[in-house]
Amino acid sequence: MLLWVVYIVAVPIFTWTKVDKIAFEPDGDRPDDQPGTTYLMVGNDSRAGLTEEERKKYATGNPSSSLADTILVLHTGSEKDVLLSFPRDWIVDGRKINGYWDPGDPTELVKALEQQTGIRIDEYVEIGLGGVAGVVDAVGGIEICPKEKIKDPKAGLDLEKKGCQEADGEVALAYARTRATTRGDLDRVGRQREVVAAIGEKVLSPWSVVNPVRWWQLNQAIPDFFAFGEGTGQLDVARWALALGKIGDGGLTCTMPVTDGSANTIDRDRADPLFDAIIEDRTDDITKKQCTQAGVAGS
Repeated sequence: MLLWVVYIVAVPIFTWTKVDKIAFEPDGDRPDDQPGTTYLMVGNDSRAGLTEEERKKYATGNPSSSLADTILVLHTGSEKDVLLSFPRDWIVDGRKINGYWDPGDPTELVKALEQQTGIRIDEYVEIGLGGVAGVVDAVGGIEICPKEKIKDPKAGLDLEKKGCQEADGEVALAYARTRATTRGDLDRVGRQREVVAAIGEKVLSPWSVVNPVRWWQLNQAIPDFFAFGEGTGQLDVARWALALGKIGDGGLTCTMPVTDGSANTIDRDRADPLFDAIIEDRTDDITKKQCTQAGVAGS
């Protein structure tokens, strides 16, 4: 029993020595400190760390590509946790929001988000393309619940039935990447939140900890595809993972309100009250009109 406890503690300590740390806090004026903790999670489509065989398996295409395909804010505090997606095509001062992100330097993206929302970013998490597949496989797969059949050769996805079903890493990654549905990117951000929440729940399951093989595989999947902000400690990562695991149990999952369903234009009438509720840590006040799955009123 003592050896098992030592193993459970030692593995993440060893893993942490290999994880990259990234400077994410921008210079200049920033929002003041706010109650609760807000994490910025960026999923980039970097192929770094993927072999040629893995790139082919995951249908990733251009090996030199490195774009911010997923932009999520997770807020946890005294009320409901909130997982909020920002569509990558949101136009901010003539540029797509994901164009503010540079590989290895997220400071401009953090600054743009803070200026547009008033929300202070406390912690930063970056996930490479292979991270999703690696972690899903490490925890033995996750459950996804597509609302329709989806066939997308570009993403390497072929779901022959709708409804809840088990997905391995390859399918989960393709499911999170595809835009081959009615609303395109607005549907995709919802699937990304679904996959992220399912991973968080599975990572925190007792079986992921007590099974020594799964615990080792899970930790080994982290250094190659995950990076964290400078100043983030192991306790901060644990809190982040715990919040992710809880998001499906009473938390809110939303897409930034948009005006026309194109994902290009923010709907300030609904978005600003949503942002204010996060800033002031009164997320119980967020309404169904402000928090929708696709960002479109009534979705």
